[in-house]
Amino acid sequence: MIFWQRRHHPFAVRMLCAVGILSVSGASDETGDSRCTSSEITNCRDCIYQGPECGWCFAEDFLPGTAIHQRCDLTSNLIQKGCKSQFIESPQVKKVVNSDAGGTQVTPKEILLHLRPGSEASFILEVHQLEKNPIDLYYLVDVSVSMQENLAELKSVGLKLSQRMEEFTEDIQMGFGSFVDKPVSPYISVYPPKLINPCIDYTSSCSPAHGFIHALSLTKNITDFTRVVQQQHISGNMDTPEGGLDAMLQAAVCQRQIGWRKEAKHLLLVMTDEPSHLALDSKLAGIVIPHDGSCHLKNNTYAGSTKMEYPTIGQLAEKLLENNIYCIFAVGDKWYKWYEDLTPLLPGTVVGKLYKQATNLKELVVDAYKNLISEVEILVEGPTRGFIINITAKCPDGTEYQGLSKCRNVKPNQKVLFNVTVKMNDCPLEEGDIQVLIKPVGFNETTKVKIISTCKCHCRTSEEKEPGRCQDENTEKCENCQCNTPDSDLCTCERPTDKLLKNCKAVDTQPVCSSRGTCSCGICLCDQSNLGIIFGKHCEMDNFSCPYNKGILCAGHGQCVLGECKCNTGWEGENCNCTASQESCLTSQGEICSGRGKCICGKCQCDDPRSSGHLCQICPTCDSACETNWQCVQCHLSNEFSDNKTTHCNTTCSPLVHYVSHHSASRGESKTSAYCLYPTEGNCHYKFQMEAQFGIRQLHIYKHPECLSEQRYFPTFIVVFLVTLLFGLIFVVTLRCIIIRESNLKNNSPAVVHILTSKEDISRIPAVNEKTVTYRRENPVEHPIHKIPLKEF
Repeated sequence: MIFWQRRHHPFAVRMLCAVGILSVSGASDETGDSRCTSSEITNCRDCIYQGPECGWCFAEDFLPGTAIHQRCDLTSNLIQKGCKSQFIESPQVKKVVNSDAGGTQVTPKEILLHLRPGSEASFILEVHQLEKNPIDLYYLVDVSVSMQENLAELKSVGLKLSQRMEEFTEDIQMGFGSFVDKPVSPYISVYPPKLINPCIDYTSSCSPAHGFIHALSLTKNITDFTRVVQQQHISGNMDTPEGGLDAMLQAAVCQRQIGWRKEAKHLLLVMTDEPSHLALDSKLAGIVIPHDGSCHLKNNTYAGSTKMEYPTIGQLAEKLLENNIYCIFAVGDKWYKWYEDLTPLLPGTVVGKLYKQATNLKELVVDAYKNLISEVEILVEGPTRGFIINITAKCPDGTEYQGLSKCRNVKPNQKVLFNVTVKMNDCPLEEGDIQVLIKPVGFNETTKVKIISTCKCHCRTSEEKEPGRCQDENTEKCENCQCNTPDSDLCTCERPTDKLLKNCKAVDTQPVCSSRGTCSCGICLCDQSNLGIIFGKHCEMDNFSCPYNKGILCAGHGQCVLGECKCNTGWEGENCNCTASQESCLTSQGEICSGRGKCICGKCQCDDPRSSGHLCQICPTCDSACETNWQCVQCHLSNEFSDNKTTHCNTTCSPLVHYVSHHSASRGESKTSAYCLYPTEGNCHYKFQMEAQFGIRQLHIYKHPECLSEQRYFPTFIVVFLVTLLFGLIFVVTLRCIIIRESNLKNNSPAVVHILTSKEDISRIPAVNEKTVTYRRENPVEHPIHKIPLKEF
């Protein structure tokens, strides 16, 4: 976490001539007397909090019978009231400058301050800009299609630029890396041919899109640099912004792979003609895990591009400052303003306008480097809650800028002085020492300021239910003091013993405080992080590094421990979004997933691909449940249903098996389960029954077989045959009678004459336009009619 405070201090600060000498302020003001004698003071701690001028008298016989707050007053007043100086508790501000740990560019290197609430200390920090520094220059180039002309010019600029930089250094190294964007939709086209060649629509050959590729580590061999640049090919993506911030962070934190030298000036040259995606843009691709700020190069390719979000601007600024990196943006005219607004947020960065075909690249880099080294700026890094740090710059031209921490137009071999004042307003929430880093931007040296806050009284009075004794922290007795005990504040435990260090480890094999905190008197003081809150007894938990479910860490059903979700009882899964209950997987018989699957995350996953349904209950082609258990029944039958041999069939029987005799059959029968039969020789079979109780499958086998006698088969067959024959005869006789009756009815009815006409006769039928002629005899022959008497009838 980076803090940069420029508040004007109310107290006058005296500038000292000698470097490293500190001035300490603890004098009282007009209200000091009244503050120290407030009636609200009830103990020594309250007295110390009133101000640096207040003291507490812990002598047993001091002002007997008076109010407890009378023990707090100005030190001079307490002495006048009769309290001896050795019985006055008034912590003094102490300061120690480590003169042995000197640097070539930043002095002093280490400072130790003892402060109490309301006190302050000042010291002078000197920064020396060397005339010639080793330079590490890493090219980070956007290789999208729009940068094709600039990339062609870059192939010949390596040697010329190294010659121009000889004015500032005799030792220069150059490296190369490229970037496009995250290789996921919607940033690139996921059409398979375009994944291989994004320029397929333009009949050109392009390299696949990538987040960041480290092509060449820093080297002095200009020939290698030129060769690698000439091997680069353009690529392509879908949207306008690129993944520049992603690539910049990897180039900054991958110290070993890039090859940054500790003693060199680190220059990161970013060439692009488009803006960059910001942190939340990656949610469009479904990427929601925040960037962890670490190196993720695998085979020189950024492996976390599709897994983590783009870094935030604050995160990138922290990593650039932490790794002493100057950044130069070489951008086109279209987006120059965008990067110009970005540079104030990134310390040690400048932006230059890149002409067409990068014709001014050499001049741009040289001018940007001149600009960067002509400015000396310091930043404060570390936890400063409860403290105010004011900085006043004294530049080489003699001007002072109170409240500012930057000097411009600094020439090589000139020194810049900064007056740093640290004031303690309140005791920090966390106990223990606080370390603050004062870091010149772009320099590889820092000043460590260790602040020990005195917020407790070492001595107490009988009125405070503690013995009135005082023990100096430098005596031998303090070496045996144990922290976290009622007497722990009688001494100062600055160096934790092995036993106390062990208390700061979850297990012996793990690092102290999980490498995310400081062990102080056996207690872990967790670091502060821009990503979230680190907490836990051993700093093992946080609220940012574990998987999310619907935007909630560990789905709200667990805690994040060392990057993994530790689920609460009743929940499971990578992000604790799965219930461990199996009630939703139970059938009405109490069987889990119908015995054909497993209950995972509250849902059935069928083991047999033939099964379906939310309980795997549908399986038309599966063996019947009866046939499935035949092998189990056969095993028990071969062991003669012996209770002593039931365990022999464990390999063939998955359910729990019980034997049922005939006299107990009525009690053991289940009304919800059907019977199954296992056939044996001799026309016999064994009955068995399956059921589930409390989710456990059980098999009840009847010990005695049921057989059908052969003598009963023949009579049954004869009876069935005769009955069938009788019904057949009755049916035939009835049908015959019906047919005969219908025939007699037809024979006794009047005759019906049908005139059948053939096709030839049809032609002879008279038509409407023909005349029909009828012929008859004139004198027909008469036939006599014989009369028959009625008697003959």
